[in-house]
Amino acid sequence: MSVLTRDEAQTRARLLDVHHYAVELDLTTGDETFDSTTLIRFTARATGDTFVELKPDTLRSATLDGVPLDPAALTENRLPLTGLTEGAHELRIDASMRYSRTGEGMHRFTDPTDGETYVYTQLFMEDVQRVFAAFDQPDLKAVFELTVTAPDGWTVLANTVTERQEDGRWKAAPTQLLSTYFVAVAAGPWHSVRTEHAGLPFGLHCRRSLAPYLDADADELFDITRACFDRYHEKFTEPYPFDSYDQAFVPEFNAGAMENPGLVTFRDEFMFRSAVTDTERQTRAMVIAHEMAHMWFGDLVTLRWWDDIWLNESFAEYMGYQTVNEACSDRFPDTWIDFGVTRKSWGSDADQRPSTHPVAPDPGAVPDTASALLNFDGISYAKGASALRQLVAWLGEKDFLAGINAHFARHKFGNATLADFIDNLASATDRDVHAWAERWLRTTGVDKLTPLVAQAEGYWHLTVDQAGDRPHRVAVGAYDRDDADARRLVLRERFEIDVPQGDSVTVRPGRRPDLVVLNDGDLTYAKVRFDATSEETALRSLSGIPDALTRAVVWNALRDMVRDGELEPAAYLETALAHLPEETDLAVVQGVLTFARTQIADRYTAPEERPAALATLTALARDLIRRTEDGDSPGLRLTAVRTLIDSATTPDKIASWLDEGTVHGGPELDPELRWRILARLAVLGAADEAAIEAELARDPSASGQEGAARCRASLPTAEAKAAAWSAMFTTDDLSNYLFTATAHGFWQPEQADLVRAYVPRFYEDAPAMAVRRGPAMAEAAGRYAFPVHAIDAESLAAGEKALKDPALTPALHRKLVDQLDDLARALRVREG
Repeated sequence: MSVLTRDEAQTRARLLDVHHYAVELDLTTGDETFDSTTLIRFTARATGDTFVELKPDTLRSATLDGVPLDPAALTENRLPLTGLTEGAHELRIDASMRYSRTGEGMHRFTDPTDGETYVYTQLFMEDVQRVFAAFDQPDLKAVFELTVTAPDGWTVLANTVTERQEDGRWKAAPTQLLSTYFVAVAAGPWHSVRTEHAGLPFGLHCRRSLAPYLDADADELFDITRACFDRYHEKFTEPYPFDSYDQAFVPEFNAGAMENPGLVTFRDEFMFRSAVTDTERQTRAMVIAHEMAHMWFGDLVTLRWWDDIWLNESFAEYMGYQTVNEACSDRFPDTWIDFGVTRKSWGSDADQRPSTHPVAPDPGAVPDTASALLNFDGISYAKGASALRQLVAWLGEKDFLAGINAHFARHKFGNATLADFIDNLASATDRDVHAWAERWLRTTGVDKLTPLVAQAEGYWHLTVDQAGDRPHRVAVGAYDRDDADARRLVLRERFEIDVPQGDSVTVRPGRRPDLVVLNDGDLTYAKVRFDATSEETALRSLSGIPDALTRAVVWNALRDMVRDGELEPAAYLETALAHLPEETDLAVVQGVLTFARTQIADRYTAPEERPAALATLTALARDLIRRTEDGDSPGLRLTAVRTLIDSATTPDKIASWLDEGTVHGGPELDPELRWRILARLAVLGAADEAAIEAELARDPSASGQEGAARCRASLPTAEAKAAAWSAMFTTDDLSNYLFTATAHGFWQPEQADLVRAYVPRFYEDAPAMAVRRGPAMAEAAGRYAFPVHAIDAESLAAGEKALKDPALTPALHRKLVDQLDDLARALRVREG
């Protein structure tokens, strides 16, 4: 397949104005392919040659202005259009297209629960070409009119309101001007819940087998949707620009969600069929708010080329958290705690790898769509959102929103660049936004801030040592031990400073505080450290810090210190054991336990020390379970139960839970917990194929199929590992989700000897599979099927050798760069 280069896109944009697409899709032609007919009306500004993109199963015919084109001229994904004359043209393409099982293009899914089939589109970057012919680049916006023939009993959803015609076809109203990657169709026997708000139809849609879970949550989902919709209309002067707002929860979706105008698609794990915590519900609310923010930033105003993808994602990430924090504060009182614990670390980890890039890369760094796809990472989302949060703290929200609204007004239904965005922000303030952007958006890496604290003559002095040179506006928290309880801390004062400060020293009256916290309130993006006294106080009294967001800042600092080899992993675990039982914020508990279980126990701890690490986590989980017996903290109890299951080193306790169908004192075991226990029992050699089959008979759903795949791959037998490996890398029959489930089960630290021979095989088989199955599966292989447990020099050397292969696909190459850097870091941590 030919990737589109930036130069090619600019040349085509100078040549063409694209006005209108009439797309007809027939979804009744079989299980493997569907028919696609496209009529494109466009104007050439001058004579010249260009091309249209499509990836058909069969190209039946193509005509330009009524003159047939040779289908054999299609080369890879490009059909040449030569000898265009100045003026108006019509291009008609008739093709058969192939359904996808990898979440790209037109994905087809048959629900194992009831046999019903659903299809939906995911057309991001280049995948519109898998569905219909297009001039596929974001700055060639056009009006789209879709007509879809679907089986009887199906409902067809699209970007605009759809109606079923007398001939049985579904017709969608014409869209506003859209980029090609925003076109969306979702068809099937959906279960739908509908309402109206602000004069617009709102809808929620899911598979029929998930109907009870949608019905149970519909009020919550609509309440969040309405609250965010209204809050955005208070912030933005441009009204919501589309004719409806549907949210479809679709199966086997690769991303968290996609901001298709008027038809947002979400992964249907957000239809909670098992118990979840309030933090997980908050995450769902944030994703709803994130995608709605895109209706303005991304959909109304769209990037011109993919180097500015951060403009879409960083803005939506910031707005998602901020808007839920404002509009849903009664339900979710502080979303920024979860952002600090989970999302910000995603960004800073990515920013410390060799693959790091600026939030806003230089244009030359994104020369084509293949390189652009690699930038959908923690930098474009979380680091960019952190930068915007710092910008708001520096500018003030009033000026920030004034600049944003100027941006919308000047570029609505068009395309814009970073320069446009910064110019519009600058128009609303006297501050030097251009200089700020150069320092924050055009640079890489994470600054580190360390307090230097001294005492003299009734005053304490604070100087901040900065590794890095970005300007930071930060709050400093000064805390003293409570005289009545030394484990408790009292806030003496919180004040703001600008860093760097040059040679200046902040002087405050009184003795030095017991704990000095830089970036209290978490308004900037930087690693923070402690002076010696503060570190000792933090380790002893962390749970006694009165504010949850400050505790999150301190936990993040300890996490970074472990990763940087400045704090022993065992010391982190002991701190968790001492303080998590007193923690009241669930996001903090979940974040700390996740890092402790997946990174410290599985990667940073040497094999001979791992049983002790798991024992510490088990003791911590048991303590949390004991402390939640009164039933007042179901989310905390559920988190503790999950941790105990995942950390079990013997099967007896969790096997008894599975046999009895409950944890003593609750919770009852729902499908997620049952599969979780069975997967751990499989790892420990206490489950077999018969047990997996019995559980699958109990839960034959799509999630059950994934649970069974994970359990089978977890079985500690040579036969199970060989079958799982073949399924992942030989047969190509697994869908994206079943591949991921199998990969999750395959590598287990407890089974290192059993799978040792597969470590070098990964570097042989994954690259070949990536070529065959494309970028989505390449990314899945690099993310989930990589041998993360193999923390040794041999694995690192094998990976570094594999990186030198010029045939390695960009998506897999990027994932291997990241994984190998994490592997090298884990080796350094282990070696001390």
